Amino acid sequence: MILPLLLALQLAPTDSGPVYAGRAHQLDVRIPRFDTASVTIDGVLDEPVWAHAAVLTSFSEYQPVDSRPSEERTEVLVWYGPTAIYFGIRAYELHGDVVRATHADRDNISADDQVQILLDTYNDRRRAYLFGVNPYGVQQDGIRSEGFAGGAGGSSAGGQTFTGNILDGNVDLNPDFVFESRGRLVPGGYVVEIRIPFKSIRYQGTAVQDWGINILRRAQHSGYQDSWAPVVRANASFLAQSGRLVGLHDLKRGLVLEGAPVLTAHATGAPDTAHGGWHYSDGERVGADARWGVTPNLSLTGTVNPDFSQVEADVGQVTVNQRFALSYPEKRPFFLEGLEMFDTPNRLIYTRQIVDPSAGIKLAGKIGATNVALLGAADGRDQSLTGSTPYFGAMRLRTDIGVNSTAGLVATTREDGADYSRLFGADVHVVHSRLYYVELQAVDSWTRTASGAVGGPLWSAAWDRTGRTWGFHYQLTGTAPDFNAAVGFVNRTGVWDANVFNRLTMYGRRGALLETSSAYITVNRVYDYQHFGSASSVEGGESLFLGSTLRGGWSLSPTIGRSYVAYTTNTGSCPGAAPYACYRVQGSGDTTAFTVPATENNLWSWSLQLTTPTYRQFTASASVSAGGTAIFNEAARGRAVSWSGAVDWRPAIQVRISGQWTSLAIDRGRDGSRFSSEEIPRLKIEYQLSRAIFLRFVGQYTAIKQDALFDSQGRPILVDDTLTVPSAANNLRVDWLFSFTPSPGTLIYLGYGSSLEEPSAFAFGRDLTRTQDGFFGKVSYLLRY
Repeated sequence: MILPLLLALQLAPTDSGPVYAGRAHQLDVRIPRFDTASVTIDGVLDEPVWAHAAVLTSFSEYQPVDSRPSEERTEVLVWYGPTAIYFGIRAYELHGDVVRATHADRDNISADDQVQILLDTYNDRRRAYLFGVNPYGVQQDGIRSEGFAGGAGGSSAGGQTFTGNILDGNVDLNPDFVFESRGRLVPGGYVVEIRIPFKSIRYQGTAVQDWGINILRRAQHSGYQDSWAPVVRANASFLAQSGRLVGLHDLKRGLVLEGAPVLTAHATGAPDTAHGGWHYSDGERVGADARWGVTPNLSLTGTVNPDFSQVEADVGQVTVNQRFALSYPEKRPFFLEGLEMFDTPNRLIYTRQIVDPSAGIKLAGKIGATNVALLGAADGRDQSLTGSTPYFGAMRLRTDIGVNSTAGLVATTREDGADYSRLFGADVHVVHSRLYYVELQAVDSWTRTASGAVGGPLWSAAWDRTGRTWGFHYQLTGTAPDFNAAVGFVNRTGVWDANVFNRLTMYGRRGALLETSSAYITVNRVYDYQHFGSASSVEGGESLFLGSTLRGGWSLSPTIGRSYVAYTTNTGSCPGAAPYACYRVQGSGDTTAFTVPATENNLWSWSLQLTTPTYRQFTASASVSAGGTAIFNEAARGRAVSWSGAVDWRPAIQVRISGQWTSLAIDRGRDGSRFSSEEIPRLKIEYQLSRAIFLRFVGQYTAIKQDALFDSQGRPILVDDTLTVPSAANNLRVDWLFSFTPSPGTLIYLGYGSSLEEPSAFAFGRDLTRTQDGFFGKVSYLLRY
């Protein structure tokens, strides 16, 4: 009797406004407007106005099985005033003291219970603001998009996942918006209060308008995810299944003018080889970002000397035996504003190509049914090949067609003195028969350098079916050898890439050990661009991936596959020449030509990945893989064994300790000798002293070994007439950061980073020497009118 009484006192309202039940498809919500009401955002819904707010309730389960009533009860209260919209969340938990919640840094709540509010302010069912909170009101925000996996923001933006996780998908969490939230744990659940100012978002310019809305909730103890709108898997669009806030009127943003002056200072140290000791060079940089809300749906942003804001080194990625470039996420505030509007298929716009800009300007928003995104920036002279200032330009236009379809144009240029690289393209995304979409793109590029003028097209076609039990994705992309996306990220050219992907999913009954199980069958073929259709594929493979969700939130995923590769497509061996043209083999008395096998066939491999549920204090995952591989530097067959493990430990609500280890070892197929190895352990310790004050330590060690090169008969290989030798690098990087961030745009960063190296891996002895270090400071203040 005590628990129900406590629930009634802490969670139940004393009165109720209009109720909208999601499972009853009461999805057109007319929320009340109160022009004079005021509330204190403190996580206590005790002001009288909350008793008259609209109530969104009756959620449905989406993960692991859709279309079932949710196990937990959730109520979301909504109302609005002239300048902001307000949400009050009552999240009931009837399984006891199982709520997962920590005091965390912004956007770092993936291991916590959480609620996400999706606001589609244009009501176009193609893009929505994401405002997330954990039970303490710690904020998560970003943009959720439909259709494109070509994130202009890099590897953390875009990219549809195969997990079926409703909180994943095409989501970019890099943007930060100004909004208020506070929450608290109460017996039987938690309560969160949220205020989102209209000044912080873009929306339609009409006097009366409708917005799309959905509310998502995740309970970590079970791994279940719920949705207020009854979202089903058998649909090509997630946002199209949202509800609506209807009849919003007379929204007032006032003057939207923001300025953020930024001061950064650094002192970088390195050994003084001429005089001995340690030498520091320092510098300061004054910059500023500014944003003007030209209209409610259009923003103009400018920057001078933007700071990179990369106060932590990029997470290490395995680079041994990689043929193609790796991408990293965008972090600079200026580029993050409206960045999702630059997304295109095949990532033709990737802002980290602008390395050290001195100035930039951007216009982003929506005019009628058309998204408009324009960007111009001047890069540093040290990024020029001609001694000039490189200038970047990007244009992305995309117009809505019907309910979910779109058509778009993209144009980019990089001007470097007399050199240039330009492209122009068009694309369409057509949703049909509710479950299917077709996506087509055609692009052409023109590049001129001192060596001459070249160019070539990119073609792409995809057909997708998103069914509950059966789904597929078929895609063909052709990239000409001389195609160049200088403002984008297309890391392989000169090939046609064909992919066939099929998914079969089975669902277990509620409470069963096996809740969902999906089989993903993939076939890939890569053809030479010039001979597509008239020759056999040069690379490819097949794989079977089984993804299973078990009771309690466990995940188990085995994979088996076969692949084959062509060494003649490896252009990284001899830059500027034919593959392996600079290779010779040392014989008994002289050097001979290097023989390159055409392909490496039947490279069988397997992998297994296991992820634990999100327990109160830790989450862990581990994966292992082994199988045949091509050693591209030697054009020979090898065998690779890799494993990785990660643990996220939360010993207290203010402390997070994350550790991970990635390992890769490659042995030669001819004799089993070790060709290369790479070990990357990483440790991150975070302490959230208060909502605004954050301390972090990151340590990452990278140990790489690679043997000298030998051919298939064990003879030494010469590259450019020079014998190769074994190489090793054992590097340690440590970074400390103090952060004071009372709100997005207003912050103080104080940091120190140091790079060290040693001759023997993981010795940590006297031979561990510092090779570089640096102190870093940043002060920024957001002026908002």
